[in-house]
Amino acid sequence: MAISFRQLEIFEKVAQTGHVTRAGEELLLTQSAISMAVSQLEQFTGAPLFERSGRRLILNDRGRLLLAEAGGILQAVRRMEQLLRKDGGELTGELLVGGSTTIGNYLLPALLGAFARMYPKTRVQLRVGNTQQVVSWMEEGRLDIAFIEGPCHSRGMIATPWRDDELVVVAGPEHAWGGGRKATAEMLASAPWVMRERGSGTREVFETAMDNLGIHYSIALELGHTEAIKNGVASGLGVSCLSRLAVHRELEHGWLVPIASPLALTRSLALIRRRESFRTPLLSAFLEVAEGAWDGADSAGSAAALPG
Repeated sequence: MAISFRQLEIFEKVAQTGHVTRAGEELLLTQSAISMAVSQLEQFTGAPLFERSGRRLILNDRGRLLLAEAGGILQAVRRMEQLLRKDGGELTGELLVGGSTTIGNYLLPALLGAFARMYPKTRVQLRVGNTQQVVSWMEEGRLDIAFIEGPCHSRGMIATPWRDDELVVVAGPEHAWGGGRKATAEMLASAPWVMRERGSGTREVFETAMDNLGIHYSIALELGHTEAIKNGVASGLGVSCLSRLAVHRELEHGWLVPIASPLALTRSLALIRRRESFRTPLLSAFLEVAEGAWDGADSAGSAAALPG
């Protein structure tokens, strides 16, 4: 028995969704066909690839090893299919795009919508994680292209500045800093900070800015989602430092208050690609849209300049 492309494709989808039923819905296959493909792979490898937790399937260490290899194989075959279909006709195919949290939640949805309107026969899958996770997915071949908000420390990637962003220190409207005062270095040092987890680009930029001024600080609470941080800060749990893109709406409505500080909190959002990656017609079209998407857009992250 040899492993087939279809088995790897099914395995990848089950690993992504964690469910046989959901994988079948996305691939338009029956549950029995999905289960059979996974069973055949496990027979071939001589051991289970998933742990079963109720109806959910969770990759074990052997499954993660196979997924890392399968991702590269699947991407190579998909690139080959796109090359073979390069006939000057309407653009088709599937693109796997990654985005770190701020970009993935606040910028990429509008960009993907514009791309879909321009190329209706294409499909884009978006995967969102922190910067460290997104870079790892790129290294594993699980994404075609990605956008990150923190520095890229991978030698296998080419990082290209995409657009500028600004972080802002924020507090709740009832916080002692809410009266419009500028936070001094001493105030920043004594504040209870509510921040993202390590691996987040926003967290890394904040820590670098604090370290550059020699400010010793303490993280009172780590939360894995920006929305949770905003709600916590608005409720008085502490102060935070977030992208202006992420808090634009809250600042407009007064749910959060911007605090002036001596921190240098500007950064460049980056587009990353693997050094050896081939620019397929589909990827080239997407890059063209992405690179021109916010020409002239305002600093609040308006999508008004998006094409389409």
